[in-house]
Amino acid sequence: MHRRNFVATLGGCAAHLAAVGAAGGFGMRRLFAARPRGPVVAEEPWGRLEQLSDGVWALISTPLVDDPKARLTVANGGIIAGRSGVALVEGLVSPEGARWLASAARELTGRAPDHVILTHYHGDHSTGLSALYEDGDAILHASQTTLATLQRSAEENGRVLSTKGFADERLTLVGEGGPSRLDLGDRRLEIRPALGHTDSDLWIVLEDPHITFCGDLVWNHMVPNYVDAIPSRLSTSVRALVDEPADPWVPGHGDLADSADLDQYLTFIDAIEDAARRAIAAGTPPEAAAAEYRPPTTLGEWVAFSPRYYEVAFRAWERELGD
Repeated sequence: MHRRNFVATLGGCAAHLAAVGAAGGFGMRRLFAARPRGPVVAEEPWGRLEQLSDGVWALISTPLVDDPKARLTVANGGIIAGRSGVALVEGLVSPEGARWLASAARELTGRAPDHVILTHYHGDHSTGLSALYEDGDAILHASQTTLATLQRSAEENGRVLSTKGFADERLTLVGEGGPSRLDLGDRRLEIRPALGHTDSDLWIVLEDPHITFCGDLVWNHMVPNYVDAIPSRLSTSVRALVDEPADPWVPGHGDLADSADLDQYLTFIDAIEDAARRAIAAGTPPEAAAAEYRPPTTLGEWVAFSPRYYEVAFRAWERELGD
């Protein structure tokens, strides 16, 4: 199968986006991704590009904006440029959104993307990959588990998926036992494997300046989606991210994060863990426990794509602790 046909089949996990349709309300839209931290070099209904440093930009998606085009991107991503290469972070949810990000990279850097890094297999991060191979021939960096999961999803939806269309030099499998390095000339980064949001996550650390792209291991002032989570591993991975001396951190969803935001996020998921463990010990079903749950008021307001996300989190803890 040709590379373009391969990436065109990656939308099998896009069902995770169904919950986005449940989000709404003026207050929620007002809170979501409302705090630019860096200079905004491009802005559209679906998101904005914030410059973090010379050659580094973060895409902050704004899918809750009241605009029909707002969901061309749903997850955050980014552009990382060095003297000898340009990398895009994430394939995004739609070909149109991915095409826009690639076009922005060409405009800002003068060259087409040479690399695409996929942090995990969920559709809001992967479905737009096909557009990134229309005018270029970028190297795809992903884990074996991510590729296998996408292949299984494609087969379940009646499609054929094969990695054979990717020549060896155009597909880099990131080992899940340790980090891989990517040299863009005068800029180096590490792609580090982790667990937590899914059974195979990647996060990206730039060495200079020290900036971290977290994937969906971090949701800034947003309730994370635990649909495929391994909750205890998520806690471990977030603690590792907290220990990473970055500034800023680019979360999978929400505004750019600083150390205080990560501390709050860790407190938030710890509170969910505590409530879930108490519910399991008491024999309270996840649906009932989630209906009664309220996060600590000291953490302020948190946006949720779906009112069911607390129930999904409690079920994830029940799934893990029941094994």
